[in-house]
Amino acid sequence: MRRLAQAPNLALATLWAHALRAQGIAASVQREFLGAAVGHLPPDQCLPEVWIDDEAQHARAETLLEQLRSPPQHQWFCLCGERVEGGFEQCWQCGRLMPGLGPAPAER
Repeated sequence: MRRLAQAPNLALATLWAHALRAQGIAASVQREFLGAAVGHLPPDQCLPEVWIDDEAQHARAETLLEQLRSPPQHQWFCLCGERVEGGFEQCWQCGRLMPGLGPAPAER
């Protein structure tokens, strides 16, 4: 077993481990219950960690984890010509929804 990463919280550690397992990398979350020891132990020692079983898969696991940590920025172009970036599903300029999400707002 080899430690892959320390996560800022249990939710992310669990998400990362599940995503790795979905890609065929045996992964587990360690220190998942140490959050209760914060204050008695140093905080950095209480954060959850993601470990992988097969050290030969470490490089691939690091690459997949980096992709999870840094998803590509989504962008789309509205019918009004505005480029909308990030996780926005509605145009800030005209109020139209991203294509495929629903009807356009009523014309004023």
